[in-house]
Amino acid sequence: MSLRKKFMKFSKISKRMAISILILALVFIAGSVIYYRSLKFLPFLYGILIGSAFSILKVFLLEYAVDQALKMDKKQAGNFVSFQYFIRLALTGVVLYIGAVVPWINLWGVVAGVLSFQVALFAVRLAPKN
Repeated sequence: MSLRKKFMKFSKISKRMAISILILALVFIAGSVIYYRSLKFLPFLYGILIGSAFSILKVFLLEYAVDQALKMDKKQAGNFVSFQYFIRLALTGVVLYIGAVVPWINLWGVVAGVLSFQVALFAVRLAPKN
């Protein structure tokens, strides 16, 4: 199955969150270009790209966890959702660690990309429903 077909299967909210994360990434990138006005913005760009890609991955992992939990009984679903939460938390730690130790990736860019998940969540919740 192609990536486009897989993306089309996701819910409207997940797609809106992914688009919101991409828009936030573009705003951060534009801000860094304006701030640095040279190629010194590249480490921040790499950080934003990694953090935003991870945030989009978290959106789809969360939707997968919810879809699977709805097919389980209450106790199994609770354990599964808790396990999925810890997986997402551990992956967040790995991404932040990579941003901290790789010299050509700006940690603040990674942090901005990772936190864009929460900002996108609020943006989707506050946006008018179509």
